[in-house]
Amino acid sequence: MSLNRPLHSRLTHLLLAAAIAALGAGNALAEKPEWAGGGKGNQQRAAQSGQKQQADERRGPRADRQRTEQRQLRGDERGPRAQRERDRREARGDRRAPVVSITPGSYFNDGQRRYVHQWYGEQYRAGRCPPGLAKKNNGCLPPGQAKKWSVGHVLPAGVVYYPVPQSVVVQLGVPPAGYQYVRVANDILLLAIGSRMVVDAITDLGRMF
Repeated sequence: MSLNRPLHSRLTHLLLAAAIAALGAGNALAEKPEWAGGGKGNQQRAAQSGQKQQADERRGPRADRQRTEQRQLRGDERGPRAQRERDRREARGDRRAPVVSITPGSYFNDGQRRYVHQWYGEQYRAGRCPPGLAKKNNGCLPPGQAKKWSVGHVLPAGVVYYPVPQSVVVQLGVPPAGYQYVRVANDILLLAIGSRMVVDAITDLGRMF
């Protein structure tokens, strides 16, 4: 009996040590943090956590403000403010004078013709020839004398024309809607915009000089 007691005591100590070691390993595994290890389960949980965070952000205050602003914009497009703006645009369109029909050769009056001849006559006497005209002994003349246009007909595509000075336009009056004043050589024409039809003309601007 005395020989078995030491052996029994040693076995008891070994079993006790093994139990303590097993218990410590279990606690260590139980306390291991979620971020430790790279197992498939941890990766799935991390992905699910990221998706949940994104969903929370989409439902957050900032997203709510953006949705509110979008609803307001859509409402503004259909609301009273948008309607008032459309009414203003329509009113502006109503104030635009419609294109009028003018009988060829009936637009310019004698007063307009006198003013144009006087204004260009002063320019010619001062030696200021408008573009497209050359200074000659008896005034400013175009390179060719033959007229390439006629009232009631379309201005040929090859004919060069120039804008009329604003001071002359003021005296002639604003041209009717759909028309413009142009100068071709020594002539002022009322030209239909688009069709280029010559509606009326003041000719031979330098004939008096």
